[in-house]
Amino acid sequence: MGQNRIRMVGLWLLATSVLSACSAEPESAVNQQISTQTVSSLNEKPNLVFILADDIGFNDLSVNGQLHFRTPNLDQLAAQGTRFTNFYAGSAVCAPSRSVLMTGQHSGRTPVRANFMTLTDEQGNETYKGRSFEPEEILVSEVLKDAGYQTGLVGKWGLGEANDSGHPNKQGFDYFFGFLNHVHAHNHFTDFLWRNDEQVPLNNKPKKVDCAYCYKFDFEGTVTPEEERFEYVDERLREEALSFIERSATSDQPFFLFYSLISPHANNEADQVEWAHGLEVPDYGEFADKPWPETAKGYAAMMRHIDNSVGAVVEKLEALGIADNTIIIFTGDNGPHAEGGNDPDFHDSNGELRGIKRDLYEGGIRMPTIAWGPGLVPSGRTSDHMAYFGDVMATYAELANGQLPGNLDSISFASELLGQEQTEQHDYLYWEFHLHGSSQAVRQGKWKAIRLPLKTGPIELYDLSVDPGETHDVAAEHPQLVQQFAAIMDANHFPHPNWPVSTSDMSPDRKRRQLASEE
Repeated sequence: MGQNRIRMVGLWLLATSVLSACSAEPESAVNQQISTQTVSSLNEKPNLVFILADDIGFNDLSVNGQLHFRTPNLDQLAAQGTRFTNFYAGSAVCAPSRSVLMTGQHSGRTPVRANFMTLTDEQGNETYKGRSFEPEEILVSEVLKDAGYQTGLVGKWGLGEANDSGHPNKQGFDYFFGFLNHVHAHNHFTDFLWRNDEQVPLNNKPKKVDCAYCYKFDFEGTVTPEEERFEYVDERLREEALSFIERSATSDQPFFLFYSLISPHANNEADQVEWAHGLEVPDYGEFADKPWPETAKGYAAMMRHIDNSVGAVVEKLEALGIADNTIIIFTGDNGPHAEGGNDPDFHDSNGELRGIKRDLYEGGIRMPTIAWGPGLVPSGRTSDHMAYFGDVMATYAELANGQLPGNLDSISFASELLGQEQTEQHDYLYWEFHLHGSSQAVRQGKWKAIRLPLKTGPIELYDLSVDPGETHDVAAEHPQLVQQFAAIMDANHFPHPNWPVSTSDMSPDRKRRQLASEE
C-alpha cells in the first residue's frame, strides 16, 4: 500500500472519530468502506455505457421541463428507463467532478479538487499546474478492467496530459480517443485529437487568441474562423463511440464505455474575438430562424446534437442485439455555464433550481440523470434515491462483481438501478469547491446546508422539500442543525497544500445577484 493511501486512511479514521463525537449526529454512511456483492438478478455482467454531458442544466431536458427545444431521444430513454431526480455531480466544475466519478471519493479529498493546483515556487510566487492521478490511485476503469471488462474513453478527459501518470491508458482504459487538456476541449473545431498517446490531425485551422488564464492549464487558447471549420469534433467523437461499441460487441468480454461529451460547454476563448461566439456548431439547424440571440441558437443546437448522439448509441446497441444486456447512464458533470456568450436564463436551463456552474447550490450540482437498460432497468420509473458521482464506483463494481479498493465515499445504488429494494442509503452527501471563491455543502435528507467561504463562512440552511430553489435560509430557526452540519463539514474537509482555501465568498450565484441588484 502506497504512503499516500496509508495517509488517507489515517485521515479518514481521524475524521470519523471527530464526527462520531458529535452525539446529535448519526454515524455517517458516506465514509464507510464498501464491500461488493453480486446482484442476484443478473445472469451475466452487463455492458456499461456512461454518457456525460459537459455543463448542462437540470431543466435542459424536455422530460424535465425544457420548453425552448426538445430532447426526444433522452425523453424516450426516460420513458423506457428510470429518471433520477436526486442525482448529483461530484463537484461544480469539470476536473474535480470527474475525479469524484473516477475515484469514488468526495471532493473534500478526491485527488483532483479543482481544474488546476496552486503551487508555490522557491521565490514564494504562486504557480499553477493541472493535477494528474498517481499510479497508486485506483479508478473505476481499473476496477472494471480487472473484472474482465474492455474499457474505452471517448471524449474529454481533463485529468492528465500525454506524459502524465494519469493518462487514460495508464489508468485502466484500453482505448482512448479525444481531448486530454481542458482548454483544448473548449474548441469544437480543433486541429488535432488524441488516439491513445498519438495525435490525430483534423482539417480545421484554429487561430491563437489572447487568453489571460490559459497558462494555468498549460495550453494556448484558440478559436477557429467559420471559413476554416471543416470537421466538427462532436461528430467525430460520436463516430468513435459507435465504433468502440461495434468492436466490443464481437468480443466475449463485457465492455465499459465512458462517452465524455464536450457539449454544451462553450469555447470560452471566443470572448476574445468579435467574429465568433463560444457556442460552436456547424449550423443552427431547426433553430436558425428563431428570434433568439446567436448564442441561444448555438446552445439549443448543441443540445440537439447531444440528444442525437444518445439516440445513435441506443440504435447501435439495438442493431447489434446487445441492448438487453447493456445499461446506459446519462448525466452531466456540473450545472449550466454563463460562458462564451451564453445566458443560462434564456432557455431556463435550471428551472427553479438556484445557481449555475461553480455554485454548490442545487443548480450547480443536481444533474438531469437517466438510466436505461431493457430487461434490467425498470421502464417508466422515477426514482428520488439520493446518489452522486462517487457512488458510480461501488455501483459498477457490484454490477461487474469486481473488487473495490478501500477508503471510499461510495455506496452502490445497483439495487435501485435494477428496481430492487435499496437498503443502503447515504446519511449525507458532502461537497467542497475551490476557485472563484470557496464553499462547502451538505445534503442530508430534506436539508441542504451551504457555507461560503469554506471553513469560515456562515452556514445557510434550506428545506428542499418545500424550497427546492433555496430561496429561504432557515438557519436561524434551527441552530442545532447548523451545529451538526458544521461538524460534518469540518470532518470531511481534508486540508492539502495544493488546494489552498480561498477566503472569498463571491460565487457565480452571488456575483449574478449583486449585478442584478445594481441594475
